[in-house]
Amino acid sequence: MNTSSNHTAAIYRAPALASEDDAVLRELHQMRKELRHVLRTPRRWEGGLRRSALARAIQGSNSIEGYQVCEDDAAAAVDGEEPLSADEETFLEIQGYRQALGYVLAMGDDAYAAFDSTEIRAMHYMMLSHDHTKSPGRYRKGPIFVRDERRDLVVYEGPDATQVPGLMDALVESLHTGLNSDPVVRSAMAHLNLVMIHPFRDGNGRMARALATSVLTRSDIGEPEFSSIEEWLGANTEDYYSVLAHTGHGYWQPRDDAHLWLTFNLRAHHMQAQTVARRVKEAELTWVELDQIITKHDLPERTIDAMFDAVLGYRVRRATYIKRAEVTEQTATRDLAALASEGILTPHGNGRGRYYTAGEPISQIQERRRSGRTPLRDPYPWMRAKLGQPFSPTSALRL
Repeated sequence: MNTSSNHTAAIYRAPALASEDDAVLRELHQMRKELRHVLRTPRRWEGGLRRSALARAIQGSNSIEGYQVCEDDAAAAVDGEEPLSADEETFLEIQGYRQALGYVLAMGDDAYAAFDSTEIRAMHYMMLSHDHTKSPGRYRKGPIFVRDERRDLVVYEGPDATQVPGLMDALVESLHTGLNSDPVVRSAMAHLNLVMIHPFRDGNGRMARALATSVLTRSDIGEPEFSSIEEWLGANTEDYYSVLAHTGHGYWQPRDDAHLWLTFNLRAHHMQAQTVARRVKEAELTWVELDQIITKHDLPERTIDAMFDAVLGYRVRRATYIKRAEVTEQTATRDLAALASEGILTPHGNGRGRYYTAGEPISQIQERRRSGRTPLRDPYPWMRAKLGQPFSPTSALRL
């Protein structure tokens, strides 16, 4: 095995922070502190917001790989329910990622959790155990090339397979020796190193993003369900490809400067934190309005969860409502029928396939939320232009 110093030199190292980066980190941690303060007192809407945050992270990370699902189908994976529209292959991928991410969150406050290469391979197995042709849990045995299918061109070549175990050991070592650096910085560098090492035959991008989230959850960063940037990366996939291309240049060469990659991640965290803060405020306002609807129509208070899901744009199903409201099938049927008869929810289909979407009162709340939003503030306004500049062929990197 290589020495510690050789390990450190073998992988990408965190670049020095500029004053601009320090300012962004301060703002980011202040937003997270404020979120923790808000959630210190339990709120009735908190569970629904955490669930949707996890669903969005799962949806975002998998969309980068081409596995497209509606947010409520991602929430179905969180709930252990069947999807409404996702095909079987796609939903197996979603369920695998949900299992791995669930492990990441469960280990966040475990005093005995410690990063090692076996754990990382176990997470990979959780993620891809439904398809053994992808060698879940095992490092690749041969070369790996990433292709731009549109141009029929190889855009990235990973390091030789014989280097993978040592490089992964170096990555793990960096997670234990860099504890004095900011957790957001450590998370970003863990993400970069795993995705560039490309240690597995498949699932490298999702593993890199799950590892990045794991670093954050074990760093006392607060509110781990809201710390992930996977949703933001899924919504800004081309920028994600672009920054990896600028950083990687087509093959494994960890001596290159990774500052653009780091600032990209700081920007993503800052923008996602702003989004979460906005959603928290919207949830508070929405819950008040839903309470008013309950009073006006003399509905059971438990129906507010179904209405909140509808505000989020979810298709409300009886099976999910039974589980979340902890009621019998008969009670669930009666509650949902009452919401439909009042026009609060709109029914679709029949039998086991029946579901409900937002009715007019819920649609009005959705519109008020959308119209009241102000644009997010970009902490690095120069970055989009930089990412649009010409770079090496890895511009189409698919992970």
